[in-house]
Amino acid sequence: MSTRTVHATHPMGTTRPSAPRLGTGRRILRATALAATLPYLILKAAWLAGSRAGIPDGSILLSGGTALAVGNAVTLAMDACVILLVLVLTRPWGLRVPGPLLTLPVFVATGLLTPIVLGYPAQLLVKALGMGADEAVRAAREPFLDPWVFAVVYGGFIIQAIALAGLFVPYARERWGRRWQGALGRPLPPPTGVVAGAAALAGAVAGAVQLYWAFGGTGWLPAERAAAYSAESGVVSGAHAICAFAAAAGALLLARGGRRAARWPLALAWTGGAAALSWGAWTLIAVLGVNLGEDEPSTTGFFLAYADQMITGLLTGAVLFRHLRVRREG
Repeated sequence: MSTRTVHATHPMGTTRPSAPRLGTGRRILRATALAATLPYLILKAAWLAGSRAGIPDGSILLSGGTALAVGNAVTLAMDACVILLVLVLTRPWGLRVPGPLLTLPVFVATGLLTPIVLGYPAQLLVKALGMGADEAVRAAREPFLDPWVFAVVYGGFIIQAIALAGLFVPYARERWGRRWQGALGRPLPPPTGVVAGAAALAGAVAGAVQLYWAFGGTGWLPAERAAAYSAESGVVSGAHAICAFAAAAGALLLARGGRRAARWPLALAWTGGAAALSWGAWTLIAVLGVNLGEDEPSTTGFFLAYADQMITGLLTGAVLFRHLRVRREG
């Protein structure tokens, strides 16, 4: 699965890089990632064109209006960016893309996809074990989307996540291998240690709140969400709790340094921090009433919980950036 760049001879006697020879595994991952974007793109394009495919009668999406159209356009564009990311990770010109232009979209994609990878299979397991939502809970929910939509969309997202991870890791090894391999090394400077401590505290609080909701707690939840609680929704909160705790642990480990291998704390900080930041921000957008026409009244506690989650991701990202910068300077 390694990439070898072959230099072709130019007529003037110079050399120029040609396309890398991707191994079979990476070719399969590239094709898989590209194919996995199609169901979501087709569905979103259909909705933008006025189709009601997968939207049942009475769904709040039918009254979404302009907000729904904007949301569909934005999310369609976000999924289309996966195609560009795949090309960057597998084409020779991808190695010349400025680091921030690549790492920021990958960070956001990691954050949005990780809770889905953790939560949706857990929901399917809960259903298979007969612990899914009962009829009373289902009746309390407003119509939203047909069940097959979730299977198609989340299944595609999970495939995208696995394929992108399989493509990004070898790309990062080739381009920035020395920055995340080896031991952590010296502790980060004291100011960064303070930031890491703040990230750990914020992550612990965010994780505890999500864990409380995962086991049926209803404090700070909007009334409709509290009434619709089930084991299926609980495992989603559990996935967010895992990500928040991972961010807290990763930030602390990076700040402390030491002989521990750097890749594991980096993985915790990257994955957990990205999930906390991305889903915290996404939920706050929904709370402010601009996501897909959602008009469910919120609570101050709910808003603060996701603001804390977003702050966790921001602080963890700052520690991660500082760690990588120190290693580059070293």
